[in-house]
Amino acid sequence: MSLLDRLNQDMKQAMKDKNKQKLSVIRMVKASLQNESIKLGHDLNEEEELTVLAREMKQRKDSLQEFEKAGRNDLADPLKEEIAIITDYMPQQLSEDEVKEIVLAAIEKVGASSKADMGKVMGVVMPQVKGKADGSLVNKLVQQNLS
Repeated sequence: MSLLDRLNQDMKQAMKDKNKQKLSVIRMVKASLQNESIKLGHDLNEEEELTVLAREMKQRKDSLQEFEKAGRNDLADPLKEEIAIITDYMPQQLSEDEVKEIVLAAIEKVGASSKADMGKVMGVVMPQVKGKADGSLVNKLVQQNLS
């Protein structure tokens, strides 16, 4: 079942359950997917759908961080719910150990030895973990293993 089909089913269910929060989030994600499809001029493949989902998740996480920093729990709490809803549509996230294995393999593959080679390593790692691991975690692990 494609992501769009799943979103449509869940949207119908959210309407039946009168779950306004979930309905709102699903509509926003669906709109983002449709906008991206129009922008690219074709139906999205799985990887492109994943890119859109990751972008939506990152936007919410960044906002959540800012709201928590400002002490605005009234705005942070609904965002946490949105993040939980979007997480249902994301692929299973990799553990830190799994990401570390990928990073170490990439370092060995490109022959990286210093932080100057960080771009090469990130270029190899990111396509492998796209949507399955947070970029900041990957960045941190690459830096740790190159120093």
